[in-house]
Amino acid sequence: MNPEKRKAIFERLRAANPSPKTELAYRTPFELLVAVVLSAQATDKSVNLATAKLFRRAHTPRAMLALGMDGLVEHIRTIGLYRSKAKHLLETCRLLIDRHGGEVPRSREALEALPGVGRKTANVILNTAFGHATIAVDTHIFRVANRTGIASGSEVREVEDRLMKFVPEEFRRNAHHWLILHGRYVCKARRPECPGCLIRDLCEYRQKTRD
Repeated sequence: MNPEKRKAIFERLRAANPSPKTELAYRTPFELLVAVVLSAQATDKSVNLATAKLFRRAHTPRAMLALGMDGLVEHIRTIGLYRSKAKHLLETCRLLIDRHGGEVPRSREALEALPGVGRKTANVILNTAFGHATIAVDTHIFRVANRTGIASGSEVREVEDRLMKFVPEEFRRNAHHWLILHGRYVCKARRPECPGCLIRDLCEYRQKTRD
Protein backbone atom coordinates (compact mmCIF):
# COMPACT_ATOMS: atom_id res chain seq x y z
CA MET A 1 0.00 0.00 0.00
CA ASN A 2 1.35 3.42 -0.94
CA PRO A 3 1.56 6.41 1.43
CA GLU A 4 -1.25 8.27 -0.35
CA LYS A 5 -3.70 5.44 0.29
CA ARG A 6 -2.74 5.19 3.95
CA LYS A 7 -3.19 8.91 4.41
CA ALA A 8 -6.60 8.79 2.71
CA ILE A 9 -7.71 5.88 4.93
CA PHE A 10 -6.89 7.73 8.13
CA GLU A 11 -8.40 10.94 6.85
CA ARG A 12 -11.71 9.12 6.39
CA LEU A 13 -11.49 7.39 9.77
CA ARG A 14 -10.78 10.75 11.41
CA ALA A 15 -13.63 12.46 9.58
CA ALA A 16 -16.06 9.78 10.76
CA ASN A 17 -14.78 9.81 14.36
CA PRO A 18 -12.63 12.87 15.16
CA SER A 19 -12.07 12.01 18.84
CA PRO A 20 -12.06 8.21 19.23
CA LYS A 21 -11.98 6.77 22.74
CA THR A 22 -11.58 3.42 24.39
CA GLU A 23 -14.79 1.57 25.22
CA LEU A 24 -13.42 0.59 28.63
CA ALA A 25 -14.93 2.66 31.43
CA TYR A 26 -12.38 4.42 33.62
CA ARG A 27 -11.72 7.73 35.39
CA THR A 28 -8.04 7.53 36.35
CA PRO A 29 -4.88 5.90 34.98
CA PHE A 30 -5.11 3.29 37.73
CA GLU A 31 -8.68 2.37 36.80
CA LEU A 32 -7.63 2.12 33.16
CA LEU A 33 -4.72 -0.14 34.09
CA VAL A 34 -7.05 -2.44 36.02
CA ALA A 35 -9.58 -2.49 33.19
CA VAL A 36 -6.97 -3.29 30.54
CA VAL A 37 -5.50 -6.13 32.61
CA LEU A 38 -8.99 -7.56 33.07
CA SER A 39 -9.81 -7.18 29.37
CA ALA A 40 -7.37 -9.86 28.23
CA GLN A 41 -9.48 -12.58 26.56
CA ALA A 42 -12.64 -10.79 27.72
CA THR A 43 -15.01 -8.27 26.17
CA ASP A 44 -14.98 -4.61 27.15
CA LYS A 45 -18.66 -4.96 28.03
CA SER A 46 -18.03 -7.73 30.55
CA VAL A 47 -15.14 -5.78 32.07
CA ASN A 48 -17.23 -2.61 32.41
CA LEU A 49 -19.99 -4.55 34.18
CA ALA A 50 -17.49 -5.87 36.71
CA THR A 51 -15.52 -2.68 37.26
CA ALA A 52 -18.65 -0.55 37.74
CA LYS A 53 -19.07 -2.24 41.12
CA LEU A 54 -15.38 -2.85 41.79
CA PHE A 55 -14.37 0.80 41.39
CA ARG A 56 -17.07 1.92 43.81
CA ARG A 57 -15.34 -0.22 46.43
CA ALA A 58 -11.73 0.19 45.35
CA HIS A 59 -10.45 2.82 42.96
CA THR A 60 -6.90 3.15 44.34
CA PRO A 61 -4.08 0.60 44.79
CA ARG A 62 -4.42 0.72 48.58
CA ALA A 63 -8.16 0.18 48.51
CA MET A 64 -7.86 -2.70 46.07
CA LEU A 65 -5.09 -4.30 48.12
CA ALA A 66 -7.34 -4.04 51.16
CA LEU A 67 -9.96 -6.18 49.40
CA GLY A 68 -7.57 -9.13 49.41
CA MET A 69 -7.74 -12.07 47.04
CA ASP A 70 -11.22 -13.23 48.05
CA GLY A 71 -12.69 -9.73 47.96
CA LEU A 72 -11.25 -8.94 44.54
CA VAL A 73 -12.26 -12.30 43.09
CA GLU A 74 -15.82 -11.70 44.24
CA HIS A 75 -15.98 -8.63 41.99
CA ILE A 76 -14.35 -10.10 38.89
CA ARG A 77 -15.38 -13.76 38.89
CA THR A 78 -17.57 -13.18 35.80
CA ILE A 79 -14.42 -12.44 33.77
CA GLY A 80 -12.28 -15.17 32.25
CA LEU A 81 -9.04 -16.12 34.03
CA TYR A 82 -10.22 -14.12 37.03
CA ARG A 83 -7.98 -15.82 39.60
CA SER A 84 -4.72 -15.19 37.77
CA LYS A 85 -5.85 -11.65 36.95
CA ALA A 86 -6.69 -11.01 40.60
CA LYS A 87 -3.25 -12.24 41.63
CA HIS A 88 -1.56 -9.99 39.09
CA LEU A 89 -3.62 -6.97 40.10
CA LEU A 90 -2.87 -7.37 43.80
CA GLU A 91 0.84 -7.77 43.08
CA THR A 92 0.67 -4.71 40.84
CA CYS A 93 -1.02 -2.70 43.61
CA ARG A 94 1.82 -3.59 45.98
CA LEU A 95 4.44 -2.48 43.45
CA LEU A 96 2.60 0.75 42.67
CA ILE A 97 2.60 1.60 46.37
CA ASP A 98 6.16 0.46 47.08
CA ARG A 99 7.88 1.82 43.97
CA HIS A 100 5.68 4.57 42.53
CA GLY A 101 3.92 6.27 45.42
CA GLY A 102 0.60 4.68 44.47
CA GLU A 103 0.66 6.24 41.00
CA VAL A 104 0.72 4.54 37.61
CA PRO A 105 4.19 5.08 36.08
CA ARG A 106 4.53 6.95 32.80
CA SER A 107 7.42 4.97 31.31
CA ARG A 108 7.21 1.80 29.24
CA GLU A 109 9.92 0.08 31.26
CA ALA A 110 8.18 0.69 34.60
CA LEU A 111 4.81 -0.36 33.21
CA GLU A 112 6.14 -3.59 31.73
CA ALA A 113 7.74 -4.42 35.09
CA LEU A 114 4.26 -4.73 36.60
CA PRO A 115 2.72 -8.23 36.84
CA GLY A 116 0.34 -8.99 33.99
CA VAL A 117 1.45 -5.94 32.00
CA GLY A 118 3.06 -6.70 28.66
CA ARG A 119 3.93 -4.47 25.74
CA LYS A 120 0.34 -4.27 24.45
CA THR A 121 -1.08 -3.20 27.82
CA ALA A 122 1.75 -0.71 28.30
CA ASN A 123 1.00 0.79 24.90
CA VAL A 124 -2.68 1.20 25.80
CA ILE A 125 -1.82 2.98 29.06
CA LEU A 126 0.77 5.22 27.44
CA ASN A 127 -1.63 6.15 24.65
CA THR A 128 -4.97 6.42 26.41
CA ALA A 129 -3.96 7.67 29.85
CA PHE A 130 -0.91 9.74 28.98
CA GLY A 131 -1.38 10.76 25.34
CA HIS A 132 1.64 9.05 23.80
CA ALA A 133 1.55 8.19 20.10
CA THR A 134 1.74 4.43 20.65
CA ILE A 135 -0.21 1.70 18.88
CA ALA A 136 -1.25 -1.37 20.86
CA VAL A 137 -1.72 -4.26 18.45
CA ASP A 138 -4.51 -6.59 19.58
CA THR A 139 -6.29 -9.21 17.48
CA HIS A 140 -8.53 -6.60 15.82
CA ILE A 141 -5.68 -4.30 14.83
CA PHE A 142 -3.51 -7.21 13.70
CA ARG A 143 -6.34 -8.38 11.44
CA VAL A 144 -7.20 -4.96 10.03
CA ALA A 145 -3.58 -3.98 9.40
CA ASN A 146 -2.95 -7.19 7.48
CA ARG A 147 -6.28 -7.47 5.70
CA THR A 148 -6.35 -3.91 4.41
CA GLY A 149 -2.66 -3.81 3.56
CA ILE A 150 -1.96 -0.83 5.83
CA ALA A 151 0.82 -2.73 7.60
CA SER A 152 1.35 -6.40 6.85
CA GLY A 153 3.25 -8.71 9.18
CA SER A 154 3.22 -12.23 10.55
CA GLU A 155 4.00 -11.21 14.15
CA VAL A 156 2.35 -8.68 16.46
CA ARG A 157 5.55 -6.71 17.06
CA GLU A 158 6.26 -6.63 13.33
CA VAL A 159 2.82 -5.13 12.66
CA GLU A 160 3.28 -2.61 15.48
CA ASP A 161 6.66 -1.49 14.13
CA ARG A 162 5.30 -1.14 10.61
CA LEU A 163 2.27 0.82 11.78
CA MET A 164 4.55 3.19 13.67
CA LYS A 165 6.60 3.57 10.50
CA PHE A 166 3.80 3.84 7.95
CA VAL A 167 0.97 5.67 9.74
CA PRO A 168 1.42 9.40 9.09
CA GLU A 169 2.49 11.24 12.25
CA GLU A 170 -0.66 13.36 12.42
CA PHE A 171 -2.76 10.20 12.86
CA ARG A 172 -0.60 8.12 15.22
CA ARG A 173 -2.11 9.43 18.44
CA ASN A 174 -5.56 8.06 17.53
CA ALA A 175 -4.67 5.26 15.10
CA HIS A 176 -5.00 2.61 17.81
CA HIS A 177 -8.62 3.53 18.53
CA TRP A 178 -9.66 3.95 14.91
CA LEU A 179 -8.26 0.57 13.91
CA ILE A 180 -9.62 -1.36 16.87
CA LEU A 181 -13.12 0.10 16.43
CA HIS A 182 -13.00 -0.60 12.70
CA GLY A 183 -12.01 -4.20 13.39
CA ARG A 184 -14.62 -4.63 16.11
CA TYR A 185 -17.62 -3.29 14.20
CA VAL A 186 -16.84 -3.37 10.46
CA CYS A 187 -13.79 -5.42 9.48
CA LYS A 188 -14.91 -8.39 11.56
CA ALA A 189 -12.97 -11.64 11.84
CA ARG A 190 -15.43 -14.11 10.36
CA ARG A 191 -17.06 -11.90 7.76
CA PRO A 192 -16.05 -8.29 7.13
CA GLU A 193 -18.90 -5.92 6.34
CA CYS A 194 -17.32 -4.55 3.19
CA PRO A 195 -20.46 -3.05 1.55
CA GLY A 196 -20.82 -0.52 4.37
CA CYS A 197 -17.10 0.09 4.87
CA LEU A 198 -15.99 3.70 4.45
CA ILE A 199 -12.53 2.67 3.22
CA ARG A 200 -13.70 -0.11 0.89
CA ASP A 201 -12.22 1.44 -2.25
CA LEU A 202 -8.85 2.03 -0.57
CA CYS A 203 -8.57 -1.37 1.11
CA GLU A 204 -6.43 -3.97 -0.67
CA TYR A 205 -8.29 -7.02 0.63
CA ARG A 206 -9.05 -9.20 -2.40
CA GLN A 207 -11.98 -11.17 -1.00
CA LYS A 208 -14.36 -8.33 -0.20
CA THR A 209 -17.89 -9.33 0.74
CA ARG A 210 -20.69 -8.08 -1.49
CA ASP A 211 -23.73 -8.20 0.77
